[in-house]
Amino acid sequence: MSGYGKLQIGNVTLDNNIILGPMAGVSDLPFRLLCREMGAGLVCMEMVSAKAITYKNKNTNMLMEIHEDEHPVSLQLFGSEPEIMQQAVEMIKDRPYDILDVNMGCPVPKVVGNGEGSALMKNPELIEKIVKALCQVSDRPVTVKIRKGFTEASVNAVECALAAQEGGAAAVAVHGRTREQYYSGQADWSIIAQVKEALKIPVIGNGDVVDGPTAKRMFEETGCDGVMVARAAQGNPFLFREIKSYFETGETCPRPTSKEIYDTVIRHADLQLKYKGEYIGIREMRKHVSWYTVGMPGSAKFRNQINQMEDMDSLKKACGLLFCNEANQ
Repeated sequence: MSGYGKLQIGNVTLDNNIILGPMAGVSDLPFRLLCREMGAGLVCMEMVSAKAITYKNKNTNMLMEIHEDEHPVSLQLFGSEPEIMQQAVEMIKDRPYDILDVNMGCPVPKVVGNGEGSALMKNPELIEKIVKALCQVSDRPVTVKIRKGFTEASVNAVECALAAQEGGAAAVAVHGRTREQYYSGQADWSIIAQVKEALKIPVIGNGDVVDGPTAKRMFEETGCDGVMVARAAQGNPFLFREIKSYFETGETCPRPTSKEIYDTVIRHADLQLKYKGEYIGIREMRKHVSWYTVGMPGSAKFRNQINQMEDMDSLKKACGLLFCNEANQ
């Protein structure tokens, strides 16, 4: 298939193929719930270390918390040793995730320096071994997320995707940038088209999708089976509703009102406090509030105040003033 609609990944059926991508420090439980409510067909968790799972790391347990209302949800592992990754999957078999994803695209030096994330693209044979090892122990579909290549001089997304398919992967997501690019420059959608042409399993395109028209264009230009949205959703879970509306009605629904954004910020903060407590929850909300308010009159000055927020009352008061001023513009 190509274009908007349902998507089958292994034995999991998505009610639509617009997917929230995994983002460290962003796609936590509160944010995933909001994106799912707004219409995301699948939500992907923050990546978790296979080694940390085997060490029974307490923070990792918190990262893997899942709410019954967010299904289907994809749990993303990172690692480079097939045996340790197998062991981690055995240890989390009782957790209620729907899809097991392997991170082969993270560009962060700390991860790459350990031979994990996008460093795996230097070794397609290891990609196949990892996927095969996980498929042996996982009772859920195994997917992988890769990039265009490690550098522009070593573009090998097709080879890596084929290795994943050979290992038993149920789908592959491709970000159209190299590790060298991080998130700069333009995503190369032609590499997504090449991977789609080469594979029999579903291919999900990622990179520079910011609204309904760009999602439509990605489907048309690449033939991909699904579209993954990541950074464009930061501070903007409404994006999934807008993309869905564009495909289902041919029109983009109106942008949220100031009141709806305010209500969503407060709901987001309430969820953060519920799952993480006030101290951590409010501090993690600072970046989200900064994203929610980009472009609003007075938001630059307001963002300087955000780092002073230490409790729910100060957050509500500051946001109330900003959104009240916006509504009166």
